[in-house]
Amino acid sequence: MTGSSPTSIGLFDSGLGGLTVLRGMLRALPGPNYFYLGDNARFPYGTKGHDTIVRYARECSQFLVSQEVGVLIVACNTASAAALHVLENELSIPVIGTIGPAVRQALSRSKSGKIGVLGTNATIASGVYRQGILALDATARVSEQACPLFVPLVEAGMLRGEIVDKVVELYLKPLKEQRVDTVILGCTHYPLLVESIQAFMGPDVSIVECSDAIASDVVALLGPKESSAAPGRVNYFVTDEVGRFNFLASAFLEGQVVSAVRIDSF
Repeated sequence: MTGSSPTSIGLFDSGLGGLTVLRGMLRALPGPNYFYLGDNARFPYGTKGHDTIVRYARECSQFLVSQEVGVLIVACNTASAAALHVLENELSIPVIGTIGPAVRQALSRSKSGKIGVLGTNATIASGVYRQGILALDATARVSEQACPLFVPLVEAGMLRGEIVDKVVELYLKPLKEQRVDTVILGCTHYPLLVESIQAFMGPDVSIVECSDAIASDVVALLGPKESSAAPGRVNYFVTDEVGRFNFLASAFLEGQVVSAVRIDSF
């Protein structure tokens, strides 16, 4: 185990999607040591029930806390929607989810107040983005769309092409018809499909990725000194097959070599 550090940061997701958050963190804050856990044995979270997601989130968090991280990022929208408040109440370290930062950024960008939200079935069913937006701006008009095929496409490495474009059109056509001017990518997998999403919605629609918003929140928490520090070490863990994760993770992280360690149990 890597030695403890007050600025070590832990992140977890059901698989690969949280790597988009890690990528944003490494750009904004290269200094800390990072511990990333991809719970690929139990992927995807988006189709699971609320209590199951909370249990998974607890177990992933406990593992990362055992690595002596000083900050925990729930790099999964589904887990943030279901379990963020539970983790905040149970853990003694700062816990940052995906939803609050993305909501604030979307409201700051939207000119019309018409905001679209894309997410897994579980995230959309929770209504957490709608509630978060309306709590800050009761006049906003929120359109939500579950996109259950997006995550399997990303996990299969299908990030562009005719099939992706057709699926994007299927899900985003209602939002385009409602003339939203801002779209929240309410799943950490979805930024890998951003080219097709932006192309379909058009250049005037702002696409909000939670990774940038989360990075800003962590910079505010830890202070700017970490932004210019020498790069720390990134430690990768998975709960299932390692080879495929390493291969696809390298693509997510712009060619960086990834060597994950499999953990058999929590």
